[in-house]
Amino acid sequence: MALQLFNTLTRRTEEFVPLNPPHVGMYTCGPTVWNYAHIGNLRAFLSQDLLRRYLEYKGYDVKHVMNITDVEDKIIRSVRESGKSLREMTDFYTQEFFRDLDALNIKRAHVTPRATDTIPDMIKLIETLIAKKHAYVAEDGSVYFSIKSFKDYGKLAHLDFDNLQFGVRVQHDEYDKEHVADFALWKAWDEDDGDVKWDSPWGPGRPGWHIECSVMSMKHLGETFDIHCGGEDLIFPHHEDEIAQSEAATGKPFARFWFHNAHLLVEGKKMSKSLGNFYTLRDLLQKGWSGREIRYALISAHYREQLNFTFDGLQAARSALQRIDGFLLKLQEIAQSASPNDFDKPLKAGLQFLNAMDDDLNISGALGVLFDFIRFVHKEITAGCLRPSEAGAILEEWEEIDKMLGLGMPAKSTIPAEVQALVEERQAARKAKNFKRSDEIRDQLAKLGWTIEDTPQGSRAKRT
Repeated sequence: MALQLFNTLTRRTEEFVPLNPPHVGMYTCGPTVWNYAHIGNLRAFLSQDLLRRYLEYKGYDVKHVMNITDVEDKIIRSVRESGKSLREMTDFYTQEFFRDLDALNIKRAHVTPRATDTIPDMIKLIETLIAKKHAYVAEDGSVYFSIKSFKDYGKLAHLDFDNLQFGVRVQHDEYDKEHVADFALWKAWDEDDGDVKWDSPWGPGRPGWHIECSVMSMKHLGETFDIHCGGEDLIFPHHEDEIAQSEAATGKPFARFWFHNAHLLVEGKKMSKSLGNFYTLRDLLQKGWSGREIRYALISAHYREQLNFTFDGLQAARSALQRIDGFLLKLQEIAQSASPNDFDKPLKAGLQFLNAMDDDLNISGALGVLFDFIRFVHKEITAGCLRPSEAGAILEEWEEIDKMLGLGMPAKSTIPAEVQALVEERQAARKAKNFKRSDEIRDQLAKLGWTIEDTPQGSRAKRT
């Protein structure tokens, strides 16, 4: 089955065919580095990571570009309030963002251009738009894109072009659908901007947010590329404006597929500091959750479904990972005596897993297939029917699946024979209801630096 992706531009699920197979150009709207990323932001980057991993699994050569927005309204306001320089503040939050990606095992983009390093290219694109009469210079030296000059304006957000209000200007980077207007490509400097300014043919100033992504994506992926990613909150105005200015300048289609993830709720409500349900990754790590558990919780629902993030959901993610790890560790024990040449039994869940992922990255369906398979194999293990060669084959194929999931494999068990013998003796004592002996063995293990974890799959030892 070929990969089918929902395309926001057409509002249809379409077969994904890249422009120049096997190469895929993929652009991600990256962070605005004025503060720490929150878990709603990180859900978007995890959805995009799942897409990239699956494309790579399918054999595509992905070139992934993610911008760093390091000049924008919120950033300048924060610079003014903090008293720090633009570079000092944005460098700090850029590095913190990369730390978040690493903690969640999100693959780094191949190219991560910074807006402030690309301003000469932005000025060139603005000059092109002025020359083609798609943009004009205002009295204060700001430059605006004329939406009435681009007849396809609104095609991504599905706005009615005939009923748009023309001639109104908006200088802010973000605005509501009710305020459709000519948007700023270049913002003339004023004293509130402080030291944040660059020279241009229209006087000192800085680029608007929307022009930044157009320039950085086309600079590294070409005037037309395969996939543009972002959260659904970016559809309008940001992505709509990107399309308008890019296609008006080049006369070519901009991005062919638009991949948008749905909003994140926290405990059923919109995330807000005033409600006390606003979380960054470091907030959750400090509460004792691992990056792996958070990753699982945030990718386990379909990317286009609104995800309700809860601490019960995090606990469910922890339990799911413990179940997966216990299963894999048991397979490792069984496979120890097998020869690699014996690993020839295919994973029964593999084809069903891929069919689910081909269906617009149906991760919930794919995970359902995996847990059905785990139950099936446990029955074979309990009945003594799983041979070492079969366990080894399942492990090898699981490693391939994990290239898509990015959850990581548990370390192979290194429990000493003496400890394992005591675990098995304790299990036999519990089965015989000899709880006195069971408690004695628990104390004996504790003196050796081990603790017992009782699970539905049996007892296992862990270092204290």
